[in-house]
Amino acid sequence: MKFEGTADYVAPADLQLAVNAAITLQRPLLVKGEPGTGKTLLAEQLAQALDTRLITWHIKSTTKAHQGLYEYDAVSRLRDSQLGVDKVHDIANYIKKGKLWEAFDAQERVVLLIDEIDKADIEFPNDLLQELDRMEFYVYETGETVRARHRPIIIITSNNEKELPDAFLRRCFFHYIAFPDRDTLKRIVDVHFPSISQTLVNEALEIFFDIRQVPGLKKKPSTSELVDWLKLLMADDVGEAVLHERDPRKAIPPLAGALVKNEQDVQLLERLAFMTRRNGYR
Repeated sequence: MKFEGTADYVAPADLQLAVNAAITLQRPLLVKGEPGTGKTLLAEQLAQALDTRLITWHIKSTTKAHQGLYEYDAVSRLRDSQLGVDKVHDIANYIKKGKLWEAFDAQERVVLLIDEIDKADIEFPNDLLQELDRMEFYVYETGETVRARHRPIIIITSNNEKELPDAFLRRCFFHYIAFPDRDTLKRIVDVHFPSISQTLVNEALEIFFDIRQVPGLKKKPSTSELVDWLKLLMADDVGEAVLHERDPRKAIPPLAGALVKNEQDVQLLERLAFMTRRNGYR
């Protein structure tokens, strides 16, 4: 089965090609792109399209690679031994399976999402090389080797917070999700709001792209933030006329808290509005 997007997820042709290529090569798909461009959602929709289970491993700055394999709870075992608990004689009772073990042990082929891998330590990706290559790992405490019943489809996302090691990159199929163009954004909006006024969408997109093009903006609004903004505009019955007739000398558009997410960018837009007003008075 080829991935072609879903009813709820607009996948451009190049993204479809990348997903299907990674599946064919049986390599992890490393997906980069601006926050809010649908990297995490891709894994969810891929699992839906393939009618299989999604296993998600959310990476934090403190996450270690071995946690994806398993964790041995030696403290609990020591406590139970002091209390004379019967299960203490079987060390397997104190092994907690990680997300990779869960994916390897699945009865069907699953989608494994390793989300925001660049949040972890720089050595984190290298520590997973062998497991992702061989689809197996050794459990020292029990002496068993865990092998994947079915090779999972692995989606790895990164926000480019740090560079990933070359050895890791060589083992991945890479795709960068470019920011959607106007037509693609319209299709995405139509998926979320099938009955929305196209005039409202057009006016909102004009403002949205104007904000994104402001030089020096610390955080450009993303696709997900556009969807949130449109939802608010519809809920508050802000019509296209309000957006169309918006005074360009005003600082920011209505309900812009859905688009502009820090005080530096608010201040930047206010300064630009001030300059516009001053030039208008001359």
